[in-house]
Amino acid sequence: MTRVRALIIASHPGPCLAITALATLLAAEAAPHGTGPVLVAPAMLAGQLSVGWSNDACDAARDAAAGRTDKPVARGDISVRAVWTAAFVSLATAIALSAVISWVTLVVNLVIIAAAWAYNLGLKATSWSGLMYVLGFAPIPWFATSTLPGHPAPRLAVTVAAGLVGLGAHFTNVLPDLAADARAGVRGLPQRVAARFGPVAAKGVALTLLLGASVLLLLVSSPGRRWVAVVGLCGSCVLAVVAARGGGRVPFFASIGIAAVDVVLFAAGGEALTSAALASGAVASVSGASAVLASGTLPAWVYLPGVLAAG
Repeated sequence: MTRVRALIIASHPGPCLAITALATLLAAEAAPHGTGPVLVAPAMLAGQLSVGWSNDACDAARDAAAGRTDKPVARGDISVRAVWTAAFVSLATAIALSAVISWVTLVVNLVIIAAAWAYNLGLKATSWSGLMYVLGFAPIPWFATSTLPGHPAPRLAVTVAAGLVGLGAHFTNVLPDLAADARAGVRGLPQRVAARFGPVAAKGVALTLLLGASVLLLLVSSPGRRWVAVVGLCGSCVLAVVAARGGGRVPFFASIGIAAVDVVLFAAGGEALTSAALASGAVASVSGASAVLASGTLPAWVYLPGVLAAG
């Protein structure tokens, strides 16, 4: 039981489950029927588990040297070999499940996983760290739409918003560890910004990125549902402040919360994942208006100008 618990903790369960939930909700909104949405959650979960386990395996020596008692591998509760084994098994599972959904799903999930693994294997200490987070988040809408017939691409604005959330999550996630990262020689993009311009600048970048995603979704939302996007932006502003001022893991989860707000906008109809969905929504609105006109059930005052002109 101790080994199982250690393995669960080493998987980074919070971020792992949060990202899986985001992808699953998007997929459910894009394609509520069929086998694709059913397999989306386990496929994404398996991939994210491999990311979490590979992260702890890669950082085992550094965590042990730093005395990280919150890390099961560093404490000796589980071996590095066992964590690596779990990472590769979950990676193989993610590949198999994604392939069952579609070849596009497989490719997109591989991009997401590969970016995270590359980050874990060394790019976290370089200026390329930010790009890895963008590649880990921006394809999530594409992962969801890959379950649709024909595998349509998601709208560019949705993809950009997801990438902004990912990069914002990267900045907020490292804010509490800037001093420790400097001692360990980890110089990713946020650390370089903080070293050159100060921690306040790093927080400013995080706020700009996170709020930028919500503002973008507001700008491209449909007029009839814009109020939903406004509410979402207000919530994102609150969460962005929490991300900038919070400590520990609070910034990361606050940024995930902003992403969750955007997913709620998608699910509530405030934003369409694909251009086809947006077009069909517009056609439905026009058809609905035409039906009302044909039924003759509009209020009497609507016909008043015509009556006066006829008289």
